[in-house]
Amino acid sequence: MKYALIGVALVLILGALASAGVFMMRDGRDGKPKSDKMMKALALRVGLSVLLFICVLFSYWMGWIRPTGIPMGQ
Repeated sequence: MKYALIGVALVLILGALASAGVFMMRDGRDGKPKSDKMMKALALRVGLSVLLFICVLFSYWMGWIRPTGIPMGQ
């Protein structure tokens, strides 16, 4: 369950990044003024990334997740 939430968060972050790219390519064509859609999409991406980082840190602090690491010498 916890890994599904992380996966969903990563998909949402990538979706916001992709939408910002689409807005960057489409806005301001045909003499129309640029809108602030790209800026809002990038701000959403940054907010989601920070929220995901805080959730991972909180989960580690609560003991819900543990680092496994790679054994040395193998």
